[in-house]
Order: sequence, then structure tokens, then C-alpha cells
Amino acid sequence: MSNNAIAGREPGAARAADRPDHRWLILVVVSVAQLMVVLDATVVNIALPSAQADLHFGNGDRQWVVTAYALAFGSLLLLGGRIGDLVGRKRMFIAGLAAFALASAIGGAAPSFGLLVAARTIQGVAAAMLAPAALSTLVTTFRDPADRGKAFGVFGTVAVGGGAVGLILGGVLTQYLSWRWVMYVNVLFAVAATAGALTYMVHERPATRPRIDVIGTVLASVGLFGLVFGFSHAETAGWTNALTLSSLILGAALLCAFVAVEQRVAAPLLPLRVVSDRARGVAFASVAIAGIAMFGVFLFLTYYLQLVKGFSPVMSGLAFLPMIACVMISSNLSNIVTLPRLGPRVVITIGMLLGCGAMAYLSRLTYTSSYAAAVLPALIFMGLAMGMVMAPSMNTATAGVLPKDAGVASALVSTMQQVGGSIGTAVLSTVAASVTSNYVTGHATQSHVALISVTHGYAAVFMISSGLFAVGAVTGALLFPSKKRLQEMRAAATTQLIGEPAAHEVVTAHI
Repeated sequence: MSNNAIAGREPGAARAADRPDHRWLILVVVSVAQLMVVLDATVVNIALPSAQADLHFGNGDRQWVVTAYALAFGSLLLLGGRIGDLVGRKRMFIAGLAAFALASAIGGAAPSFGLLVAARTIQGVAAAMLAPAALSTLVTTFRDPADRGKAFGVFGTVAVGGGAVGLILGGVLTQYLSWRWVMYVNVLFAVAATAGALTYMVHERPATRPRIDVIGTVLASVGLFGLVFGFSHAETAGWTNALTLSSLILGAALLCAFVAVEQRVAAPLLPLRVVSDRARGVAFASVAIAGIAMFGVFLFLTYYLQLVKGFSPVMSGLAFLPMIACVMISSNLSNIVTLPRLGPRVVITIGMLLGCGAMAYLSRLTYTSSYAAAVLPALIFMGLAMGMVMAPSMNTATAGVLPKDAGVASALVSTMQQVGGSIGTAVLSTVAASVTSNYVTGHATQSHVALISVTHGYAAVFMISSGLFAVGAVTGALLFPSKKRLQEMRAAATTQLIGEPAAHEVVTAHI
């Protein structure tokens, strides 16, 4: 570390004038890291059959390659975000990249199922360090509303489109190289992002470090672990299974206790001021709803394309390209043009309505439907919808957050998306399996009953996802504030930061 650390009481905006403006290069760096984290949730799915054949583990064990990552990631996000606030986002970011690269290298070379699952667990821990640091870096780097809109447009595109990129990348690497390369490729991402972080990011941390909320950390981590594990276990063992029920009940009880504790401790893990504002609270809920519905698209539409329509892994991934293109367009237009002019109530509500229509359209699928007529239009509208929901929700959820809370606020965004995805996967998988089984029972002699029955299951999932978007639209229309309130939140945060400099003293250094 350089010895020329500069201690000061001036707000971040004043100090920024003395250093080069690398905002847009920092955006590239954090976007690369975010892409690595997001695509790793889907890239492994495509490679699982090949990994299973190579390492000789059973179908019952297969889920743990995915679940191990989700459990560690979802349960440790709040802690990762808070530690980033305390020790500095740059340090946390680089440490997360290093851990992710190491775990990926171990997983790629894994000679056994146990070591592969262990590597996936470490990847989840690293992602819990990395994701909040990436988003909070944007929150503290881009304060100007116009630049912030552009930055969140790019970041939102990565957050939504990364899952589809994972499907494409996983298919290409598995088909033409080896399943091990879906792990090794992360090392390349991590090295590139680390080089950029060391070059362009600046280390900032509070001059005084409050104590870590140990009780809150234990309650939140174990509670989130219980919820994510419960929903994951329900997918294979059922909702009435004793372990499923006890895990969900314990998780919910611990999170309720966590909220009670956070109201009383001096230095809470999650300051309730972060979520008490109505605009941010509804934005967090919108991220969760979108996370649930998004998994309905990626997971079950992939099943439909491969199992019913016979697409190869590569072709099924490429089938999502129109959606990625629409997400890119919509995320940037929403954050740069429409969100500043119309506010979150209008933009996010319209996005939810588009998502509702897209999923309802997909619910009409039959086993003879064509991609061009039955899937492509829905993917186009779904891409537009997710761009209008996810990036503006992230922007709104972190609007007006003080720098000292940026990490934990960003962690809560990722937590809502991760927990929403876990809930969506478990609940929607159960629905699909139930509908499929019931259809087979009643139409056992029907021609092509296997293809027709699974398509009925997928259609039911898409209809439920449509209903979730409808709930999100109603919630957004009723509870989201106007654009004026969003402007007031940001102005209040700026005023407080300038008016109380001693509380936000920062030590800045290049490392």
C-alpha cells in the first residue's frame, strides 16, 4: 500500500477532483465481475450431465453442484456487503475475485464429486464478497443522476442478460471443449477484473470502524441459509418433508429475530433506514418478483427447447440472444431516458405489465409450437420487460443511500434476487412436476403423451410467472412514489453527507 494516504473531511465529490476520472473504466471492471457471478448460476447447469458422466455421481447428488453455490451466496450476502463497507470496497472486490478464481481452478480440476461441491461452495462465498462490492462501487462512484442512469443501464443489462450468456457459454464450452472449462473460464474473467481494479479503483473506507454486529450476522446468515436450503430441498424431497418444513420455519423465525435485533443494536448489520423508505422497500420487492419470474424463463424455457423441441445446448443458448439484445436496449433507455422523466412508478409498472403479457403468451405453448411464432415474440417482450424492471429497481433500491450503507444496500439487492431465484426454482419446479404427473395419469394412452405432459407443466409455470408480474405491476402502481420523491431521496443524502462530514470521514489510498 502507498504511504501517501490522505485523510480528509471533505465529501467524496470534492476529493474526486484531485484524482483522474476513471468512472467508465471502473464500470467496465465491475461489469466483468458481475457477469462472472451471474453467469455462474446458469453456466454450470448446461455442463452438469457431462460432469456427472465424468465424475460418476448419481442423479440425487446432482442438485448439490448448483445448490452449494446458491446456499453460500444467498446466506452470506449481507455479511459480505457490510464487511465491504467496513474494510473498503476495493479490498473486498479484489479478495472476492481472488477467491472466485481459486475456487474455479479447483473445481475445474476436481477429480471427485466432493471436491467439485466444495469448490462451488467457495465460489458462493466469493460471490457474496464480490457482488455487493461491485454494485456499491457503482452507487458511490456515480452520483450524478445522468451518469448514474447510464451506469445502471449497463449493470442491469449484465445482471439480467448474464444468465442467458451463461446458457450460451456453457453450451459452447461443454460441446466443443469440456465441462471443466465452464469453471476454468472464470479464472480469465477474474484476472481481467483484478487487473482493472488494481489500476483504476480507489480504496476508500470509514476512518472509524464500528464493531461488526455478531448476533445480527449469525441470525441473518443462518436464517437466509435456512430459507434457501428449505426451498432447494423442497424441489427434490417435497414440501411436506420434515427437513424442508423445519428449515423453512427456522429460517423465517431467525429472520424475524434478526429484524428485532437490528432495531436495538448500536451498529446493525442492516441499518433499517436502508429499507424503511417506501421507494427502496418496493424496489427490493420488485427485484425479488423479477428474480422468481426470470428463473421461469431461463430454466423451463431451456427445458422446453432442449427436451421437447430437440435443440442442442448451443442452439438453446443462442435462442435467447433476441432477449439479451432487448434487455440491453431497454435497460439503457429506461435508466437514461424514461426513469429520470417518468419515475419508477411508471417505468417499473409498465415493465411488469410487459412481463405479464410475455409470460402469458408463453403459457400457450404446445409440443408442436414453433420457435419463431410461439417463443421469439415472448422473448422480445420479456427482454424489454426485464430491462424496464431490473435496472430501474436496482437504481431506486440504492437511491439516496449514504456511502457507509452502500455495501449492505447493494447486498440486499443481490439477496432479494438470489432468494427470489431459489424460491422460484423450487416452487415452479414443484408445479411443473405436479401438472406433468397429473396429465400423464389422465391421458396415459394418448399419442406423444410424454412431450405433451411436460409442455403442460411448463405452460403452468409460465402462467404463474405471468401472475407474479401482475402482482408486481399492481404493487408498483400503488406503492412506488413519483419521480419527485426519487429526486428528494438523492438530494437528502447529498445534504446529509455535506452537512455532517465528521460522520463520513474517509481515508483514501491507492493500493
